[in-house]
Amino acid sequence: MTQLGLPDDIQACLFDLDGVVTKTAVVHAAAWKETFDAFLRSQGGEQARPFDAVADYDEYVDGRPRADGVRAFLDSRGIRLPEGTPDDPPDALTVHGLGNRKNELLLAKIRTGGVEAYEGTLRYLAAVRTEGLRTAIVSSSANCRDVLRSVGAEHYFDVRIDGVVAAERNLPGKPHPDTFLAAARDLGVEPSRAAVFEDALAGMDAGRAGGFGYVVGVDRVGQTDALYAHGASVVVEDLAELEDER
Repeated sequence: MTQLGLPDDIQACLFDLDGVVTKTAVVHAAAWKETFDAFLRSQGGEQARPFDAVADYDEYVDGRPRADGVRAFLDSRGIRLPEGTPDDPPDALTVHGLGNRKNELLLAKIRTGGVEAYEGTLRYLAAVRTEGLRTAIVSSSANCRDVLRSVGAEHYFDVRIDGVVAAERNLPGKPHPDTFLAAARDLGVEPSRAAVFEDALAGMDAGRAGGFGYVVGVDRVGQTDALYAHGASVVVEDLAELEDER
């Protein structure tokens, strides 16, 4: 293992954003809960049961593109909505309308409370860059660049594959491995020589499906066993632990 706590043959590191680099996962969960709870109340009956910001968030929406998260959660409640279009207003009763409502709430929460980065991750990113490994940010968020800039972290990454780039290239989101594979390709590195850093179960599935050389699970919410079950090579609570364990 290297001084970074990675196998010796790893040449690149591919990082998720929310929950790995920035402390925005809890803000996403709150925005999803507010969005879905208002919608579910309008449905009545058993379907009105509130969205669980831990269990439902982890299972159905964490790490997925916005519309995929809407579909997955509504499917779990047996609810079908028209697809709509990405330009739907946030009050439209469509998959994209709900997704846009969530994004509207998310941006409002970020503007109000700001965004913080995990200091352990920033230190680890600096060490990765010092060691000469190539880096990419891989996120389903269409707000990825703005969030990175808000915490002064954009310069840590050679490549950005986010919700905007994925839409331009028609890449399916996590749990499919395509966004991570695109990042490795853009960096000129074989997947077997790249490490994935993820906190979401969908991201673990993507790392395993893509044949990546090492998959680091970042456990911020007490789901170590689930991260291992979904393909993690190792699980840490903070990336600083990887250097401590070398």
